[in-house]
Amino acid sequence: MIDLRTLRESPEAVRSGILKKRNDCDLDAVLKADGERRKLIVEVENLRAEQKAANSDMAQMQKGSQEFLEKVGLMKALSARIKESDGLLKELDAAWSDLYLSVPNLPHESVPEGKSEADNVVFKSWGEIPESKPYYIPHYDFDWLEQILDFKRGTKVTGAGFPFFVGDGARLVRSLVSFFLDQANEAGIQEMAVPFFVNAESATATGQLPDKEGQMYQTVEDSLYAIPTAEVPLTNFLRDEILDESDLPIYRCGHSACFRREAGSYGKDVRGLNRVHQFDKVEILKWVKPKSSYDELESLRDYAESLLQKLELPYRALLMCGGDMGFSQTKQYDLEVWAVGQQRWLEVSSCSNFESFQSRRARIRYRDPETGKNEFVHTLNGSGLAVPRVFVAILENGLQEDGSVKLPDVLVPYMGKDRIVKV
Repeated sequence: MIDLRTLRESPEAVRSGILKKRNDCDLDAVLKADGERRKLIVEVENLRAEQKAANSDMAQMQKGSQEFLEKVGLMKALSARIKESDGLLKELDAAWSDLYLSVPNLPHESVPEGKSEADNVVFKSWGEIPESKPYYIPHYDFDWLEQILDFKRGTKVTGAGFPFFVGDGARLVRSLVSFFLDQANEAGIQEMAVPFFVNAESATATGQLPDKEGQMYQTVEDSLYAIPTAEVPLTNFLRDEILDESDLPIYRCGHSACFRREAGSYGKDVRGLNRVHQFDKVEILKWVKPKSSYDELESLRDYAESLLQKLELPYRALLMCGGDMGFSQTKQYDLEVWAVGQQRWLEVSSCSNFESFQSRRARIRYRDPETGKNEFVHTLNGSGLAVPRVFVAILENGLQEDGSVKLPDVLVPYMGKDRIVKV
């Protein structure tokens, strides 16, 4: 959540940020609810002060006297008013909390204006786009695809968007995950194995709730949410904790299955592995001091880019415009690989700075030795990387005229061979 002081003292700046993100948050309703709540809090505090003063007066009075009995009547009336006001305040607090959580994070000044993905800025490009050749086709048109991917049986067992990876397909997934984790370890990023389900408080802390309810799978009896990314459990690992300044920065990574309902998706974007409901991903998480967070964002993007370079996959880094940026982010880069068979870019990583938006929700602080005060850390995360579309790019870009797929050199030790061949 954004700083409450900013909301109250600089509402026009908040309004401008909401407009830049093309978010439909009703700021007037938020401010009105805040004003009504604050007014009622003052009224309740005044009533309690009056009640306390009356109690003090009664202690000096003779019990049973006319004056005492009048005070008793006054106290009963005050108690009734306080009880009524407390009930109303509880209702206002609940309504205010929901409205406050609906306010998106404000974009950084360096975020470009824009309404949609068409307005994102190409920040960097790397690698040569392969020339089109007759045998370059989309992965979902491979005549031997079922040798490594079985969508039909996945649909039978679970539903659409839950494929089986078979043989070399399963091995390639495992190889990619192992490669990503090994690279993270070499970069000094500590690995964690995370829960695949989280409670509502955890999902709220990272901004999935109340923004993305329709995109998450939820258990019925326990009201737990299947994680859309390891970002959620990783961020909440330090929830409600106060860190020493010397602890920062903290870098962690986690491999997990990711679950996304992706409601409303359709067309070419969902063919094959372009968009599935369950997939593997390695997530990088950073907890840092505020003054270094934007340098940390650039280093996070550089790290994600290095993985694509080692995989020899042409890619571009996009600086996301305000209208195409996430609810919780202040600044976001997306990395897209080129899939030559489809002749299109596919997103494989998103690297974001949240500043204190998540840490306020999760109450993650550090003790500033200079001021002696507890300050909110800044959180950042990035995909390092998401498996399915990297898998796709390897298949399509590595396709040879004989139908085999040449693998990137860095994966050969993991796969135990340099190509996948049609059986």
